[in-house]
Amino acid sequence: MNKTADEKVLQQPHNHQHCMTQALQSAEKICTDKGVRLTAIRKRILELICSSHKAIGAYELLDLFRKEDMKAKPVTIYRALDFLMEAGLVHKIESLNAFIGCLQAETQHQSVILICDNCKNAFELDASSVYKTIFAMSKEKQFTPTTLTIELHGLCDSCS
Repeated sequence: MNKTADEKVLQQPHNHQHCMTQALQSAEKICTDKGVRLTAIRKRILELICSSHKAIGAYELLDLFRKEDMKAKPVTIYRALDFLMEAGLVHKIESLNAFIGCLQAETQHQSVILICDNCKNAFELDASSVYKTIFAMSKEKQFTPTTLTIELHGLCDSCS
C-alpha cells in the first residue's frame, strides 16, 4: 500500500533537515512574492520553531533567542510571530498556546493539527474538505463563522 505524503510525515524517525530547508525556502519565496522582508530576527524565530516538530511557546522561543541576543524582549518574539502567522509560515496551536512551522506554506490550505500528548510533536494535515463541510453546515444554520481551529490530541504511532 502506498502511503500519502501526510502519512510519511507522521513516520519517525525522518530527516528533519528537509523540513527545515523546505520551511526556509518557502519563507523566502513567500516574502519575496508579497514584497515583505524576512528580517534576520523573523528568520531566526522561524528556524527555532522549525527546529523540531514539537510545538513551542513564545516564552520558550524567547529563552532560546536570548542565548543569541540577551536584550531580546517578549515584544520581539510576538512581533515576529505575528508576521510569521500572517505570512502563513507558522500555525498557532490554540490548545497549547504554542506554534509549529507550516510545511505547506506555499499552497492554499486549511489545516487540522494532530498533537501527541506524550512526545508533544505536532503535525499538520490538509483538511480543506472538512472545513468546506463545516462552513456549508454553518451556512445552513445562517451562521457565519469567523475562525475555525481543528486540533486533535492523542498519541502518535511512536508513542502508542
